[in-house]
Amino acid sequence: MPTNSKRKSAEQLSGEAGTRRHVYGRTKGKTLKPRQANLMETLFPRVSISLDDAVIDPSTLFPVETGETWLEIGFGGGEHLAWQAEQNPGTGFLGCEPFINGVAKLVSEIDERGLPNVRIHADDARFLLERLKPGSLSRVFILYPDPWPKSRHHKRRFVNEETLALISAALRPGGELRFASDIPHYVAWTLAHIRRHNMKGGSRFDWLAERPDDWRIRPSDWPRTRYEEKAIREGRTPAYLRFRHEKTA
Repeated sequence: MPTNSKRKSAEQLSGEAGTRRHVYGRTKGKTLKPRQANLMETLFPRVSISLDDAVIDPSTLFPVETGETWLEIGFGGGEHLAWQAEQNPGTGFLGCEPFINGVAKLVSEIDERGLPNVRIHADDARFLLERLKPGSLSRVFILYPDPWPKSRHHKRRFVNEETLALISAALRPGGELRFASDIPHYVAWTLAHIRRHNMKGGSRFDWLAERPDDWRIRPSDWPRTRYEEKAIREGRTPAYLRFRHEKTA
């Protein structure tokens, strides 16, 4: 990859222009491996999502027919998204991740596994959520987001009033939101924000938990990620939250 390409920001890769929110956290890491750099030059442009249209219908983004569209927000190294895409070839997958090294890893997975049903937005998920056709998603994943543990940084957490409203608009009735974290305070934070969203009316996220095992045990269709493995090695216990989305008005 040419030197100037290595210096591309997430903004340049996504095609986003104009006034932007601040994206917290790293967007670049170590120099990409030669194969990854080549795929970012050749394959990435073909699987990236353009934000040129005011409204994006996900069903039009894939070269294969897809019955549903699922979105993963902050896919990290892409192992969960790639697994889901391989296991569900009739479903379209959108992945958002501003960390370019993670994007490069997913692009490599797309190439190695031959996944025509994956498209990538290499930037803040909110830019994509704002443009998605209302009710066009059937499932949304937010897995092990940065917990920003210091109180003064809590405003940087992805789960907040704004993002829940955007997710609600993009999810169809009966769609599912999945959230995982190994940080108890962030789990409590998420449940509290879900409750506040539900109290406002218009739509709600119903927590699909009737007993402790419903959030303590990872469902069989929810593969373990590297972040989960690290948490368990270090003695932290993940929580797996599932919510069904419904309109109330």
